[in-house]
Amino acid sequence: MSYDEVKSTHSGVLDYRGEKRTPVTLQVANRYVAPFLARYGLVLAFLAAWQISSTQGWINPAVFPRLDIIVAALWKGIVGGALIDDIAISLQRSGIAFAAAVAIGIPLGLFMGQLAAVERALDPLLQFFRQTSALALYPVFILMLGLGEASKVFVIFWATLFPILLSTIGGVKEVDRKLIEMARTYGAGPIAIFRRVVLPASVPAIFVGLRLSATTALLLLIAAEMIGANKGVGFQVMNAQYNFQIPLVYASILLLALLGLAANAGLVLLQRKLCRWSAPSH
Repeated sequence: MSYDEVKSTHSGVLDYRGEKRTPVTLQVANRYVAPFLARYGLVLAFLAAWQISSTQGWINPAVFPRLDIIVAALWKGIVGGALIDDIAISLQRSGIAFAAAVAIGIPLGLFMGQLAAVERALDPLLQFFRQTSALALYPVFILMLGLGEASKVFVIFWATLFPILLSTIGGVKEVDRKLIEMARTYGAGPIAIFRRVVLPASVPAIFVGLRLSATTALLLLIAAEMIGANKGVGFQVMNAQYNFQIPLVYASILLLALLGLAANAGLVLLQRKLCRWSAPSH
């Protein structure tokens, strides 16, 4: 057999020196940088366009300040303590309302989801109130509870209750009936079926409602603190706007966005811990 025949037969063996390994930097880029840019590339491009446009004067810098000025205003407010009290009171208001919505919405949703007659009787009323804007009802809450903390907390509670309640009801109704029948076949009672089948299967849907409600709580918090409040991040937005402190306006809005992202990340982490079989989407 000639050399050319041997080379053509065992080309993979003879040409191993010609194979090139992917550089480590390229591997790192493919593994970390590319997914990061795919997820946050548009956000980075938007921020870069804002910074460049404001710096070059393509947009009015009085209305759209540079991002470094906004970040500096946020840092000054936090370090100087001006925003610390506002953050604390805002978290207190939204936290109390969110906790009350969880304490009422999840048990009531689990109860209604298992009793079809009760769910059918109350569903029209729930749908009616769900479609009624909480902001439209805010003047009513003020008339009932006054301009104090009660009306602010209650309007946030009202808006956050329905996502949790309806998500819990939907989660219970979507439980696979074959699992319930199998549990009954093995002699499980109603309490055991609820604890071992219904409740675990409903957890992913419940967390969907929790994440929606956490976002809604922050949205309603702004509106609630813009009326009759003298503390809070929402009040800070309005006060800075009245005094034409535009960087502080954007700094407060950025702070609210960061609080919302932190709340969502915390709930996603908790969901991963409690229901490992279900991978939550960001």
